[in-house]
Amino acid sequence: MSEPVEVPIDDDVIRLGQFLKLANLIESGSEAKTVIAAGLVRVNDEVEVRRGRQLHIGDVVAIAGHKAIVSA
Repeated sequence: MSEPVEVPIDDDVIRLGQFLKLANLIESGSEAKTVIAAGLVRVNDEVEVRRGRQLHIGDVVAIAGHKAIVSA
């Protein structure tokens, strides 16, 4: 798995679907819905199936061998 990339956000929290797109881990919102529902996304090493899951600074998101860390 690749080294995690830090992805800064403007607020204290961001929804998982939005973060996947911001971090360039997916290409569209509809793709986010599909990969999350399929159980292909992990947050802090646990499978996450809620697209609206709120992420906070320090959370680590992984998909398809790529990792991104929510940063300020």
